[in-house]
Amino acid sequence: MKFNPADNIQDLQFFGEFGGVNPSISDSSTYTFLSAKTMFDTFEGNVEGCYLYSRHSSPSNLYLDQAMAAMEGTESANVSASGMGAITPTLLQLCGSGDHIVSSRTIYGGTYAFLKNFAPRLGIQTSFVDITNLERVAAAITPNTKVLYCETVSNPLLEVADIASLSKLAKKHNLKLVVDNTFSPLSVTPAKLGADIVIHSLTKYINGSSDTVGGVTCASKEFIADLKNVNSGASMLLGPTMDSMRSASVMKNLRTLHLRIKQHSYNAAYLAARFEKDGLKTVYPGLASHPSHALYASMINPEYGFGGMLTIDVGSLAKANALMERMQSCNLGYLAVSLGFYKTLFSAPGTSTSSEIPLEEQVQMGLTDSLIRFSIGLDNDIERTYQMMRTCMVELSIL
Repeated sequence: MKFNPADNIQDLQFFGEFGGVNPSISDSSTYTFLSAKTMFDTFEGNVEGCYLYSRHSSPSNLYLDQAMAAMEGTESANVSASGMGAITPTLLQLCGSGDHIVSSRTIYGGTYAFLKNFAPRLGIQTSFVDITNLERVAAAITPNTKVLYCETVSNPLLEVADIASLSKLAKKHNLKLVVDNTFSPLSVTPAKLGADIVIHSLTKYINGSSDTVGGVTCASKEFIADLKNVNSGASMLLGPTMDSMRSASVMKNLRTLHLRIKQHSYNAAYLAARFEKDGLKTVYPGLASHPSHALYASMINPEYGFGGMLTIDVGSLAKANALMERMQSCNLGYLAVSLGFYKTLFSAPGTSTSSEIPLEEQVQMGLTDSLIRFSIGLDNDIERTYQMMRTCMVELSIL
């Protein structure tokens, strides 16, 4: 039977303590034992189904762990307090002093800052490359390389990583391929394409209501156990624990992800086609003009579309700022970072979410200050939205 990530989520059933259709929330930081030996065995990791302390694990977090592993088709998962709380422990678990990472040059600004500015303090070096150029990726690998790191669809330039080819390259050199799939949940299943580890910021599409910060690492049972090891696990020792209340909230919203992703993708594809027809420089993986359109079409689970993210370049920062302010005043969305909200969110990433990347490097990768990144919302009448956006652009002489 064909793997369908949404079906895997829907097939999970957890009963609450008193028969509730939602699992009970474990609102405890510590747990009691009937015997001292059981406490010892639990601390040593020799007992399943018992809980010691919520930094180790909690029932609420483990429910969400199971759901995320089912969605991504991995053996296990570990939720965390933020997306960066998933990314940084994962990389630190894989790398130590003297090790090397090959990373996509276009990634979330926080990840870039960690790899560029913080990891070297721990003796970990990173080479940033054009992830779409496999020859350059291969050339950057050294004897000390431990990890290939990329985003399925890069933030903010929407470059597409050829995960299957990167996986072959990683296996050839005995590396771990780590893929941030935040922009493309359900649409792409990186583990099925050969990724070893899949990361999400749960804050974005998976939660969908911009009221919770969270992250997750999806991987083998062995790697997740290593992350949570009480003596040497990066997640355990750094402590980016997700709160049980937040886990329960994300779990409820996860149930509607398949419906939301379809609408996000439909609306984004509609607007991208109209913007491109109007002559705007538009980047969207669902457009035939996107350099990786055919590749991405071969990677996606088609019913969930090409995702809800698109960019347009309006020619100058002044015009970009004016347009975003005008659209917000017309109730078309919010001038805000993040993505996956029910309303459209827009920002100029060169001066916001990617501002950690030095200006000269932004120029090299083609990130202009006139670029607007859109996370397209769940608008019911997307033609109405388009007409309102177009009016704003005409009034500002962008069209």
